[in-house]
Amino acid sequence: MYFPRIIDKYLLDWAKDSSHKPLLLRGARQVGKSSAVRHLGESFDCFVEVNFERQPQFKQLFHDDIDVERILPQLSAMAGKSINPGTTLLFLDEIQECPEAIRALRFFKEDMPQLHVVAAGSLLEFVLLDLPTFGVGRIHSMFMFPMTFDEFLTANGEKILLEVRDQADASHPMPEPLYKKIIGLMRMFMLVGGMPEAVSKWVQTHDYLKCQEVQSDILISYEDDFAKYKKRVDPVLLRQVLRSVALQAANKFIYTQVGEAYKSADVKNALELLILAGIVIPVTHTSANGIPLGFGADNTYRKMLMLDSGLMLRMLQMSMGDSTDLTTHIITGDLVELVNKGPVAEMVVGLELLHNNMPNMRHEMYYWQRMARNSIAEVDYVICYKSRVLPIEVKAGVQGGMKSLWSFMQEKKLHDAVRCSLENFGGFIYNDAEGNERHVTICPIFAISQLPRLLNF
Repeated sequence: MYFPRIIDKYLLDWAKDSSHKPLLLRGARQVGKSSAVRHLGESFDCFVEVNFERQPQFKQLFHDDIDVERILPQLSAMAGKSINPGTTLLFLDEIQECPEAIRALRFFKEDMPQLHVVAAGSLLEFVLLDLPTFGVGRIHSMFMFPMTFDEFLTANGEKILLEVRDQADASHPMPEPLYKKIIGLMRMFMLVGGMPEAVSKWVQTHDYLKCQEVQSDILISYEDDFAKYKKRVDPVLLRQVLRSVALQAANKFIYTQVGEAYKSADVKNALELLILAGIVIPVTHTSANGIPLGFGADNTYRKMLMLDSGLMLRMLQMSMGDSTDLTTHIITGDLVELVNKGPVAEMVVGLELLHNNMPNMRHEMYYWQRMARNSIAEVDYVICYKSRVLPIEVKAGVQGGMKSLWSFMQEKKLHDAVRCSLENFGGFIYNDAEGNERHVTICPIFAISQLPRLLNF
């Protein structure tokens, strides 16, 4: 069963664009890239899929000169389907197995611009490193991630609940029974995560242990891929670094905590490869003195998020032997403690911010921390909104725990901020000692996709 994804609209818009370029769909393994393309193929008269991993014989078509007029008839003959520009969607899957096919994408645009071509693959970024000019200006990229909370709700048949949430705001919060219902679903989303296969298993069985089996299989497949990195770094080190990312989630990543036997330079190299593979998401420190935030970035201070909360929890269980207490806490814990204790809520907010962004470009993530000695002031996330710096703090209540946010707003002369929590919709105004008015919008963790609407409200 296919569950609707946010990227569906962007893929359809690309297909309808008369000046479309060949599309490269990028993202970690098993986030749903192939399924999304096959779903798009249903809107075409003809859909032709070539998988270079399962059908290596197709590689031979790209080994000689890259002549699209020659390649297409041969592709058509081998696939047993006609490939006609304008009515056929050609899908080149696992294209990392055939770098020559990646180079050929630019010529599809030049020689046959009406043909719709989509390419996708696992560990694609590693191949692209060796093809720095594979198609500048002639290929369009989209980036895909695990499912968002909204997609999770849709998959679970909760469209009406989504509609109610999407109409709520500070003046009209969600009714208490529906608020409690959506909190329960958010708790389960934290455990199941957004990997499509895990979500599908949850929809079918509502058995969390079955979902854990799926998560284990995904993690094992990631580790099996590590052998493909071996020319760059030791697979054992990659495995250790990934486990350390889970253990250090939502904290500044410290290389030495990976293990005393490893040099920091080697750990850093392994970490960069996991980032390149899309398994790990960096959140970089920024001075946040202005836009763009990257101008004030310091790559020596970074927090690391795994691409999916469900995978992180499963990794913790595999690393520590037991995460029952943490799982129980997520399912039954007090809302204040659920947000303020443990990394899961902060991680989910970061992933939701990233995953709800437009997929047509690569998005960087940032946080702020005062660099003064003995200072503990930190703001969980800093984003750019309408050409302004916008701080986002993950907290549970109005009172306490907000000193860092107030300090940041005062230091940077900002008037708007966001608190993400498991509270209902709301907001408040704070007047500082100098008489300046500071506005804080309460954006529930279950409504990150609605943040632009709430800020406009």
